[in-house]
Amino acid sequence: MTWTHRPVISATGLYTPPEIITNEELVDSFNAYVARHNADNAEAIAAGALAPLAESSVEFIEKASGIKARHVVAKAPVLDVEVMAPRLPERGNDELSILAEIGVHAARDALARAGRDASQVDAVLCAASNMQRPYPAMAIEIQQALGIEGFGFDMNVACSSATFGIQTAADYIRAGSARSVLVVSPEITSGHLNWRDRDSHFIFGDVATAVLVEDAALAPAAHWDILGTKLKTVFSNAIRNNFGFLNRAHPESAGAPDKLFVQEGRKVFKEVVPMVSAMIVEEADRLGLDPRGLRRLWLHQANAGMNRLIAQRVMGHEASEDESPTVLDTYGNTSSAGSIIAFHKHSDDLAGGDTGLICSFGAGYSVGTVFVRKAG
Repeated sequence: MTWTHRPVISATGLYTPPEIITNEELVDSFNAYVARHNADNAEAIAAGALAPLAESSVEFIEKASGIKARHVVAKAPVLDVEVMAPRLPERGNDELSILAEIGVHAARDALARAGRDASQVDAVLCAASNMQRPYPAMAIEIQQALGIEGFGFDMNVACSSATFGIQTAADYIRAGSARSVLVVSPEITSGHLNWRDRDSHFIFGDVATAVLVEDAALAPAAHWDILGTKLKTVFSNAIRNNFGFLNRAHPESAGAPDKLFVQEGRKVFKEVVPMVSAMIVEEADRLGLDPRGLRRLWLHQANAGMNRLIAQRVMGHEASEDESPTVLDTYGNTSSAGSIIAFHKHSDDLAGGDTGLICSFGAGYSVGTVFVRKAG
């Protein structure tokens, strides 16, 4: 077989945790915590030494984000006012880790959809925002569990990890270094979320996705040509997480809020929307594509308002649900997996020749674009 060294997306895979937390359940738990906190600190609040915590509401959450529910790997401890964080039994070193486990589920789904055996894959990239350990690499564990020869490594570009992973995989294909690469994004984001923070406790959910990037000569007939990719990073502290072994040297710092997800939401909105919109339009122009002619946008699922505005700036009109589908309402923000879930669930109906864009953006700041065209 003659290899063309032209990268395509052969298939995607998805694993969705079965447990769901609705906004109503989340608000009940959060408000119970608020009531107890305010009661326990009544004297300090009355004296003006401490500000009372404000309750949350379903209306506030949906207006702020568009999120109505989220999937999680551990529901009961998240809603338990005594805990308000996921609690998972620690596994032995000879057991498959939870991050690898859900990643393997998504990878097997992608392989099955492509009609591909794991033995035909050359590499695994684990591209996600929250790794459960520094080494050995999660990608190598996933590689072993799937029975893949070759190599694997982890990469973290926060919410843009998956699209950065797709370009990396595509570059391996273009260089002839690999014919088939799995980009796996297991995102257990519930672990880095401060469930006691009114402004962010509703944002994240858990999931795992996989994207099989292959040489066009190997790909199944039903695939997506990768027309072009573009990556960009600009340093910003507006989204930050200081967790890490170097930042946990002192016991008193272990529970500090900045060891979890923190952001300046308004600043992020103001700075990221124009940057992402301009980058999409510029890259479309470089590829000879009319951004207004894109059939569908699969955007990062972080905030409904951001996506509406970005889609409007790119397409020249307020995009319909068909043009810019959302999974944010039922999945929440799943970091790098969000745009891949949207693509996975809302791409089969497109016709051969239709063009679209997978785009992610997030902490860093980071932005990744993958322009695709359906084969056929």
